[in-house]
Amino acid sequence: MSERPVNEMSFEEAMKELESVVDALERGDVALDASIALYERGALLKKRCEDELKRAEEKVAAITLGADGAPTGLKPVEGL
Repeated sequence: MSERPVNEMSFEEAMKELESVVDALERGDVALDASIALYERGALLKKRCEDELKRAEEKVAAITLGADGAPTGLKPVEGL
């Protein structure tokens, strides 16, 4: 597992590491203390992915389309 702070990871990096954490926990061959640490890291990674998805959804929702279906601009999204 990475030592990189979760809040510095991209969505893709966090998702890849989260998959590794889940795989390790599902195998069940990790000591109890390590399992707890993996679970805690997994919770942080899950939150990071959720936050990044929400931010992306807000950006997509802010795109306005013209009559021809082409993007005409962006509406400001509160908080971004």
